[in-house]
This record gives sequence, structure tokens and C-alpha cells, in this order.
Amino acid sequence: MKTFLRGSYGLEALSQWEPNCWVKIECPDAEDYAYLQNTLKVPEYFLSDIADIDERPRVETEDEWTFIILRIPHRQDDSKVPFITVPLGILFKDNICISICHYQTNMLKDFLTFYRRKNMGFTDTVDLIFKLFLSSSVWYLKSLKIINQRIEAVKRDLERSIENKELLSLFHLENCLTFFITSLKGNEILLSRLKFKLPVDELDVELIEDVEIELKQAHESANIYSNILSGMMDAYSSIISNNVNSIMRMLTSISIILMFPTLISSMFGMNIKNGMEDTNWGFAFVFGISVLICGGFLWIFRKKRWL
Repeated sequence: MKTFLRGSYGLEALSQWEPNCWVKIECPDAEDYAYLQNTLKVPEYFLSDIADIDERPRVETEDEWTFIILRIPHRQDDSKVPFITVPLGILFKDNICISICHYQTNMLKDFLTFYRRKNMGFTDTVDLIFKLFLSSSVWYLKSLKIINQRIEAVKRDLERSIENKELLSLFHLENCLTFFITSLKGNEILLSRLKFKLPVDELDVELIEDVEIELKQAHESANIYSNILSGMMDAYSSIISNNVNSIMRMLTSISIILMFPTLISSMFGMNIKNGMEDTNWGFAFVFGISVLICGGFLWIFRKKRWL
């Protein structure tokens, strides 16, 4: 679906394309592709690159078009992995500015709401690009806060009982952080290239500094949460291994203790003469020996804290 937006005040919606307006396209269909290729003359291979969910952040210039791919966070409510990153494509040439995303993200929806509420917009294409950059960095921080809250919730559940469900949740959150770290690193490299590739004036310098600060903070936060989560996963793996060792040690000790009564009973239960077959106290004697030996090994195992 495509939307035409005028950038002066509040991102006013337009009924059709006008020079220097923002053409925002989300989840493009066949009609949108036809409009981009036939009317705006966008190169087809640019569109195919944006459709690739694994496309890395980069900037290219060809046939007077400048093509930028920015990785932005996207929340999946119906997936085991709650957060991923998706490509946002930005194309501009002369008085044409287009953004394309194959997902309906909260970032773009919030971007429109915020600037309309503040009655603000963008002065030119370069200003729009860096404002989208800033918005994506802020949304990375918001998503990281939610991930951290989920980590704390799973940690509280694991303190009560270690189950596979909670461990799998930590594993999926670790995947989210891996996606974030990789995308943020790519965005940082992209930002450093854009500063020298795009025309930047005095007004843009302050905006670029804000983008750098937010992007660096998001990257550092993602690294911190990833290190904490990795340490937590290692700790719980050690706890599980230790619990298994304790259980196996206890079962082995019980098996050893029960082995001696079985052995003694088997020896005296054989169909051979042992000198006690005609006595009335033979059973008591065998039982007493078994109890003494079991008690001795029980005392030894308790002393060694095996039981």
C-alpha cells in the first residue's frame, strides 16, 4: 500500500504524487510494483534487493538513483522469536523520495504519529533519511527494554524450577539479540558512509549527532544484554549438569548400599551347607550383618555428602 506525504508540517497526506513528497510503501503488491517501475522508473533489481529479508545495510548509487537499505526492528507477536530486524529501503532521485518495507512495522506507524502530533515534518530527502535513522535507533532501544523485561521474567521462573520451556525462551531471546547486534553494527557502518556520501548542512549535523548517540547506545545495550544472557545460559547449564551429577551420585550410592543385602542373602540362600541351616538364629544373624554393612556404608556416604 502506497501513501503520498508532504513533509513541511505534520506529514500531510496527498491524493497523488507531487514533487519532493515522500512516497511511503508498506507491504507492496503488484499494483505498487507496477507504479514504481512504470511511473517512477525505479530499477527492478533495487526492488528485489529490498524484498530479501537478509539484505545487509548499504548505500549504492546508479543511474542517478541513490539506494539505501536500513535495518529496522520488527515485533512478531505470533512467533517464538519475538523480535527480528527487517530491511527498510529508501530510494531517491532529483525530486523523488521513496521508502519501501515489506512489513507493517510499529516504527513507521509511530514515526507518522509523532511528527503529526508535533506538527513537524522534513525539509528535504536527506533530513527524512536521518530522521528515519533516528527513529529506528529509538525503536531498537524500546525493543531492547522489552527483551530485558522478558529475560527478567524468565529468570524468575527459572529460580523456581528449571524447565525446558524457560530455557527455550532464553534461547529465542538470545537469537533476537544476535539479530539486533548484527543489524546495529551494519547501521553504524551505513551511517558513517552516509555522512560523506549525502549533502549535509549545519542543520543535519546536530541530527546526525543524535543518531550516532542513540545508535551507539542501542548497540552497547544489545551487547550488554547479550553478555548477560550468555552468562545466564551458561550458569543454568552448569546448574542442570550439577543436578544431574547429584542425582546420579545419589542413585549410585543407593545401588551400592542395596547391593550388600542382596549379596549376603544370595550367599546364605544357596543350597549348600553353611553351618546355620539347622539353627533358629540364622536369619537374624544374616539380617544383622546386612543391617550393619548397610549402616556402615550409609554413614560413609553421608559423611562424604553423597546422600
